[in-house]
Amino acid sequence: MNQYIARQPIFNAHKKLYAYELLYRGTDTRSLADVSGEQATASLLSSAFLTKEIDDISSHRPCFVNFTQKLLERNLPVAFPKAKIVVEILEDVEPTSKVLAICRDLHDKGYTLALDDFVYHRRFEPFLEIANIVKIDVRLTPLGTLTRTLNLLSRHKVKLLAEKVESQKEFERASKLGFSYFQGYFFCKPERIGIKELSTAKVTLIRLLAEIAKKSTSIERLRAIISTDVAITYKLMRFMNSAYFYRLQKVKSVEHAVAFLGEKELRRFLMLLVISELSTEKPDELVTLVLVRAKLCELLGEKCGFSANEVSELFVMGLFSLLDAMLDSSMKDVVGRLPLSDTLKDALLHRKNVYANFLNIAIAFERNQQSRVSDLHARLGLDQEQVQESYFEAVKYANHLL
Repeated sequence: MNQYIARQPIFNAHKKLYAYELLYRGTDTRSLADVSGEQATASLLSSAFLTKEIDDISSHRPCFVNFTQKLLERNLPVAFPKAKIVVEILEDVEPTSKVLAICRDLHDKGYTLALDDFVYHRRFEPFLEIANIVKIDVRLTPLGTLTRTLNLLSRHKVKLLAEKVESQKEFERASKLGFSYFQGYFFCKPERIGIKELSTAKVTLIRLLAEIAKKSTSIERLRAIISTDVAITYKLMRFMNSAYFYRLQKVKSVEHAVAFLGEKELRRFLMLLVISELSTEKPDELVTLVLVRAKLCELLGEKCGFSANEVSELFVMGLFSLLDAMLDSSMKDVVGRLPLSDTLKDALLHRKNVYANFLNIAIAFERNQQSRVSDLHARLGLDQEQVQESYFEAVKYANHLL
């Protein structure tokens, strides 16, 4: 039986990736609604730590994992490395003497404890004495209640994590209120649409991206672009001699690197470099996310029997899917500057054609929208196992490439 999981990023106040929360998504035969909290966590831990290589999923970051009353009473967290998990105590866990004794022992052993979906009540005071992090849903919690809760929490040595942060405005408000960590997809949206013009440097990068994306651009032209830019040449050499490409002999020239990669992978490498430069003022996770989307769309396209050209376009679609957020511009304005096919433009702008189905799967998967994922992969003739395996492969691809 296959177990399915996804991950969601958690950032610090500087918008740097701090950790991921691992999310259980059911099995081949049972949806999440049919699985108890104990089964969900046990299956997630088994998949993440025993079946899969945890670092391939977590990118060597801590993983927040939900623990129920029963799992805490069995002291399950102690079976897993304290450096790799954050023990997330669910909101319905009661602070019984047994649970508190186990949690104190975990705290003393160096485990990080987080209180999930926290709503203050006096009976939770013993948890607050040993917890490291308190998670609060800033969307569902009224401002008055939030302010009172923060005042009460100020007596304790806990850090605050804001959940469901979906906009830059919400991020800024939570930051001013004293939150240290932030979970949500606020970083995926433009911050100042229509307020500022693109800088000259970014316009130049967009033009370079357009040149790379042109089907008429030859491999000689691509080689010329690399050879005239010292920074790109350096990064290409470092990439080619990284652990991702195990080679007995080092790649020492642009010509050698170009010959090894071929036109398709060379275009991708250059697109990645440009997109990385475009997002230098943004969280690093933005580039990770588009790489996962790009590879996932490509892999699913291959499984659906799409042509090589169509699969290549699906990759580009995923890679370009957050250019509006990277540039703080509208997708319409960004797409208008690039030589993309009508099908690709329509998918990026309107999310309604057959290409868009693949991008929508990627977005629904990363946001843990299970019913939407099921509907979309059924529409494309894919099964859940194909989507999950492709997701893991896409995550590994992004981790290695970055």
